[in-house]
Amino acid sequence: MSASSTTLETAVGAAVVALAVGFFAYAYKTAGVGGTSAAGGYVLVAEFDNAEGINVGTDVRLAGIKIGSVTAQTLNTESYQARIEMTVDKSVSLADDSAAKITSEGLLGGKFIALEPGGSDAKLEPGGQFSYTQGSVDLWALIGQAMSGSGNKGATPPSEPAPTPDVAPEAVPPATPPAAPAEQP
Repeated sequence: MSASSTTLETAVGAAVVALAVGFFAYAYKTAGVGGTSAAGGYVLVAEFDNAEGINVGTDVRLAGIKIGSVTAQTLNTESYQARIEMTVDKSVSLADDSAAKITSEGLLGGKFIALEPGGSDAKLEPGGQFSYTQGSVDLWALIGQAMSGSGNKGATPPSEPAPTPDVAPEAVPPATPPAAPAEQP
């Protein structure tokens, strides 16, 4: 083997490795797995009754636009709620009465956290917590309840209709044309 072919193979190998590293860096950045960088965002916290479908890297959106990502999730052992930490772009300043809710992209789409701005003049500070939250809705459980009728527990059953009498309806006389007015002498 000559020295020139070894050098060529080394150069091609280095180019392949550099291309692979560039591809993974691009994929990592565009997928939002790393969240918003610390320099470009601040952390907010929300606690939900049900955080099904939310993972680290899940989008945080405002008006349908991605403004951040979920960076951590833990269980609050006192309230038994899911504690979600998210990094939000520093250019977005939210009122302290803003809401966070877990929603999905259509019927079977992936879940994300939708932020709804409030109207207060006071702003959420870095590390602040949302007061108003709505957890994930289990669509299949709702469909199952509707199909099985288990959502009507405790409701009184409809009463049976009263029996109808076996009497024939009265005959209605046929309509007769009005009589002509009698002439007066």
